[in-house]
Amino acid sequence: MQSENQRVNLPVLKAKQVSLYIKREDLIHPLISGNKYRKLKYNLIEANKKNFDTLLTFGGAFSNHISATAYVGKKNGFKTIGVIRGEELSKKWQENPTLLLAYEHGMQFKFVTRGDYREKENPSYIKQLKKEFGSFYVLPEGGSNTLAVRGCEEILAPDDIDFDVICSSVGTGGTLTGIINASQDYQHILGFPALKGDFLKEDIRKFAVKENWKLQTDYHFGGYAKFTQDLIHFINDFKSSTQIPLDPIYTAKMIYGILDMVQNDVFKPHTKILAIHTGGLQSITGMNTVLKKKNLPLINV
Repeated sequence: MQSENQRVNLPVLKAKQVSLYIKREDLIHPLISGNKYRKLKYNLIEANKKNFDTLLTFGGAFSNHISATAYVGKKNGFKTIGVIRGEELSKKWQENPTLLLAYEHGMQFKFVTRGDYREKENPSYIKQLKKEFGSFYVLPEGGSNTLAVRGCEEILAPDDIDFDVICSSVGTGGTLTGIINASQDYQHILGFPALKGDFLKEDIRKFAVKENWKLQTDYHFGGYAKFTQDLIHFINDFKSSTQIPLDPIYTAKMIYGILDMVQNDVFKPHTKILAIHTGGLQSITGMNTVLKKKNLPLINV
């Protein structure tokens, strides 16, 4: 399955003689679009091969991975369990569109404290969960593991060798790592983390086979699921100008960053950039709920 590259025509790009294309991975599927489809593909094959009938994974309240796992699990005959960060959500998860969607596709939830959630990679904690739920196939937070990286290596197509710079938003690092591994040595790979800090470098280095990459850490807008009114206005203006919707958690921050870098002459004239749209548009509903409560402008859908 391959997505199309769509050219972005904006005055700043023309003025700076930089071309920007967006790989529309968001069009693969409305619920498991983009990197979620790529990350789950080989993990599902492996779970089937090992005769598991249950998938267990981890995520926060706005996790695209949680809703995608629930959907794809139901579609492929797996039971799904989501270990959700934040025990306070146990009393109000029905108000959260992402969790509600996952529940509607059969996911069972376990709400845990942030302290317990930090134990998600601890073998003794996994053993504890197995005592509670029985046998299951573990999908890590965000779905990133060696099989997920393998799936994300399929994002780039043969025609993408013409691009000088390839950009991706970064959550847990699996998508960016797959892109790094599939890239050409002469291409420069830029990752835009949605979280504060550059602590993901070591996680990426575990699986990346090349050194042609860098994390651009200036465009997180305060951290995961954080935003400013400026970002919301940008999402709406960008959609109005290009007809391309952006999710507020990941892709919007990356596109904002790319255009800001273009404006500030970071890229030489005639640079050809490809930005990966990693989907996640279902998070707009949840973000609009937050914006409405704060009496702020909503994201246009």
